[in-house]
Amino acid sequence: MLLVITLVIAYLLGSINCAIIVCKLANLPDPRTQGSNNPGASNILRTAGKTYALLTFLGDGLKGFIAVFIGLILGVHGMMLSIVGLVAVLGHMYPLFFRFQGGKGVATALGSYFALSFPLGIISLVIWFALAAIFRYASLASLVTCIITPIICLFFQPAYFVGLVLMALIIIWRHRSNIERLRSGNEAKIVFNKPE
Repeated sequence: MLLVITLVIAYLLGSINCAIIVCKLANLPDPRTQGSNNPGASNILRTAGKTYALLTFLGDGLKGFIAVFIGLILGVHGMMLSIVGLVAVLGHMYPLFFRFQGGKGVATALGSYFALSFPLGIISLVIWFALAAIFRYASLASLVTCIITPIICLFFQPAYFVGLVLMALIIIWRHRSNIERLRSGNEAKIVFNKPE
């Protein structure tokens, strides 16, 4: 029963879409109608600037962290704890509170990594920022990070491997349009110096 409660909490936390909330509070257009139409930090960076993108990134990451941390408090361990993170990511992608129109789950996944294993979270975050800085494609950085992270987790917490592989697969699935644009050379690059 505690596991079911944890999974429900994880989904509901994931369903709180920070991009939409930040834009609403800042009197900005709904991110689902701007840029790539994706309510996530990368689209907010392109359409609203660094400050709002950072708030979105931190908020979405915090959802994944809190969901897994609650799981720990309630005694969830091993593979099922990583499934809690997966459910938070699914909540972000298909949010109950926003007509199931959510983002691609990367920041929420990163937040869950930190709660699962702090070293894993640090390494994953460094990989993401390094790839984003070098190649300037948020989608590429996200895809590579989510693919590498389950392998890295084998050195820290191998029990999480299956959950993190499933997380990577759904994130890849949500990025399928980005993958097509990367292949065709039409993917938008990250612009760090956009005016606020």
